[in-house]
Amino acid sequence: MTDHTIRGFDADLQELAAKIAEMGNLDREQITDAMDALVKRDFALAKWVIEADDRIDDLQRQVEEKAVATIARRQPMAIDLREIVGVLHIANDLERIGDLAENIAKRVLLLTEEFSISEVVLQLQHMIGLVQDRLERVLRSFQKRDLAGALEVWRKDQEIDAVNSGLFREMLTYMMENPRNITFCIHMVFCAKNVERMGDHATNIAETVYYIASGRPLTEKRPKADVTSKEALPLRA
Repeated sequence: MTDHTIRGFDADLQELAAKIAEMGNLDREQITDAMDALVKRDFALAKWVIEADDRIDDLQRQVEEKAVATIARRQPMAIDLREIVGVLHIANDLERIGDLAENIAKRVLLLTEEFSISEVVLQLQHMIGLVQDRLERVLRSFQKRDLAGALEVWRKDQEIDAVNSGLFREMLTYMMENPRNITFCIHMVFCAKNVERMGDHATNIAETVYYIASGRPLTEKRPKADVTSKEALPLRA
């Protein structure tokens, strides 16, 4: 590459990184607002989260268009191409996290009764806190190309899984004890699964950062502790 091309490529990468940072900030806002809407049964806030998801979708499109244009103009070498491909993967995971926050907001609109179980809500808030922490850490590792930071996020994925599994069993108990709990708990099962999937996408980003920083994919089996797919919801009403 000529010096001019190198400077242009670096500028393109900086623009892509800025858009990733903006997507990450919007995701964190969406997650916080979705959880607040759930706790407070705030329908107006839930609708705002649903509408605001378009901003994240638009940023993902901008990242894709910029990445394609950069490849076409700069014709990057393999190591530089790895950066661009990694950014595309990260943007996709961030867009999915926004979708999952939107799913929780949509679930809020279905909770028309005031009934709630405070212990379940507290556990769900704990899960959200873990996801927010993982997302912040992994985006910081991307900014700094921090291999150790990315691996730390990757190794802790099972913590969110474990909380989700424990919460799932707790909600099964509530549903079997009292049929009045069933509707609320089923909604919370779906909300918790959305939060658990957010954690999975943060872990995906950690794997991508590892690939960008090291030049090789993670080949170890991802640590998991989610058993909810093996459990069954009670059939009786």
